[in-house]
Amino acid sequence: MIVSWFIQSKPDLSMVLNGYLAGLVAITAGADVIPIKYTIFIGMFAGALVVVAVLIIDKLRLDDPVGAVSVHLINGIWGTLAVGIFVDGKSFVTQLLGVSVIGVASLTCALTIFLVLKCTCGIRVGRDEEMRGLDIGEHGMEAYSGFQIFTLQ
Repeated sequence: MIVSWFIQSKPDLSMVLNGYLAGLVAITAGADVIPIKYTIFIGMFAGALVVVAVLIIDKLRLDDPVGAVSVHLINGIWGTLAVGIFVDGKSFVTQLLGVSVIGVASLTCALTIFLVLKCTCGIRVGRDEEMRGLDIGEHGMEAYSGFQIFTLQ
């Protein structure tokens, strides 16, 4: 909340909640080996990192409306690297290599899958369906009945 308040000049509840999640994600990688005295720092850093990551991803106009990439990807990487920083007998370089190899493999697989989907059945809905709402298009009902979208003209 403090980082969000400092950067955006106001507290932001969604950033606070993502900060909590980011702390949990970050500590998960080393929960069994990281000394307790470092866990608070790792979680607090993750909470600050998620705010910056959400703002950067928004600025890049990447489609991540709930901050899942910032919470899980960015702070999963941070937590994995933190094992190499804070645990005796673990190497930062080894952790970085692991993150890099998994990242390249995941990116390669994801790009291949999305390319196949794009060429076969498509990966986006039409503009009309998107504006009407995917709940109606995909499920035939509204998730929030009575909810109106107002646009400024």
